[in-house]
Amino acid sequence: MILKYAIWGVLILSSLMLVMIVFRSRGGGRLVASLGLNVVVAAFLLYVLNLLSGYTHIELPINTATLGTATILGIPGVILLIGVKWALL
Repeated sequence: MILKYAIWGVLILSSLMLVMIVFRSRGGGRLVASLGLNVVVAAFLLYVLNLLSGYTHIELPINTATLGTATILGIPGVILLIGVKWALL
């Protein structure tokens, strides 16, 4: 039980230190804003794709893996996810 609280304490402390380091650097705020914008755009793309699934018959779940792939790779990442889904199913 004590080990569980120690692990949570280390996680919280390291997260706070990481946030402090990112915002202390000059480009840290821009990096976080850019990443946030990319996540929002990726979620919107996946939502629109699922919204149009009645016409395209393509459904991709909006979860951590698909959102991360679409965030990092953008539209080619969404096309990659569609290709992987077609290849596996």
